[in-house]
Amino acid sequence: MFRIATPPRPDWQSLAEKMGFKFHTMYGEPYWDESAYYQFSLEQIEQDLEAPSEEIHQMCLDIVDRVVHDAHLLDLFCIPEFARESIRDSWLERQPSLYSRLDFAYDGVNPAKLYENNADTPTSVYETGFWQWLWLQNQVDAGVLSRQSDQFNSLQEKLIQRFRQLLATKPGQTLHFCCCKNTEEDRGTVKYLEDCANAAGVRTKFVFVEDIGITEHNQLTDLDDQIITWMFKLYPWEFMFQESFANVIVNPNSPCWLEPSWKSILSNKALMPMLWRHFPNHPNLLPAFFENELGNNFKQYEWVKKPIFSREGANISFVKANSEQPMSDGPYGQEGFIYQAKHLLPKFQDNYTLIGSWLVNDKSAGISIREDKQPITQDMSRFMPHIILS
Repeated sequence: MFRIATPPRPDWQSLAEKMGFKFHTMYGEPYWDESAYYQFSLEQIEQDLEAPSEEIHQMCLDIVDRVVHDAHLLDLFCIPEFARESIRDSWLERQPSLYSRLDFAYDGVNPAKLYENNADTPTSVYETGFWQWLWLQNQVDAGVLSRQSDQFNSLQEKLIQRFRQLLATKPGQTLHFCCCKNTEEDRGTVKYLEDCANAAGVRTKFVFVEDIGITEHNQLTDLDDQIITWMFKLYPWEFMFQESFANVIVNPNSPCWLEPSWKSILSNKALMPMLWRHFPNHPNLLPAFFENELGNNFKQYEWVKKPIFSREGANISFVKANSEQPMSDGPYGQEGFIYQAKHLLPKFQDNYTLIGSWLVNDKSAGISIREDKQPITQDMSRFMPHIILS
């Protein structure tokens, strides 16, 4: 695994604008960065990332099955009581999912270590599935990269295939897509997924979360008063459970959701101590505990303190002995914290590097790479392309 400097494509920003990649630069700072790329061997991809991702995914599903049947565990996951039966039913019915992303610390030598599971609202799917693949093709055609260069990236292909499978279960239905207003990255992500659904033959329609209405019969509607029966939401379940329509999404008239509500278990940081409890010393896991379980373990490690519902690296602290060092701020923490053994991201030159490993349903589908000068990966951390060259 190497970080290799490379000349950016001439006028790539104009191409990005033309292709709909509006958030390549945000707040005056580069988000997409092609001044370098990461190079992997095929063995590193297949043995160190692809195979562990699929194994860990199955381990995570095992945890879902344990949690939905246990009131105490649901308490630890901060799942509201009114939503528990609906979540349990969604799991027992095996309501289908679309995609997820596992975040790893990986240096190319040692086993990848799981940081968290972005199983509900993973973003950077457009950059992964389309834009970095286009970069590879362009740079190969320009002679900048060897023609033997490949990329671990079947994400777009697998998403379209998955939408075809889902359509077979919902023939003739419209799939609504939603995200919040004033979130350009979220809107771009949803537009890309909608394009993938259209390519699979799915009829789609978009509505902002803020514009969702409720009928007198407790059904959700869009601005045209069309009943929403099937919806992809780029909006976390923990937020959904606080919305005015929360009582609707747990009743029998609720739409079929992508992602289904059982994903609220997987996208929750409480997953990490549960994985360590049931799969201790797994080579791809870090020791992790709930606050009240630390006990004698506290002195064994330095810790990363994470809120149960934290997203985009918010409200993270490093903890050692009697000191706590806040590393990022944010709106989370009232729900409680978990502690995960401190295992810093590897540094390539001056950059801390995070690997995102994508799955569509239960199959590995590619990787994305984010890097930052700081050890906490957040929403503005740069997205870097990668290649495979053995």
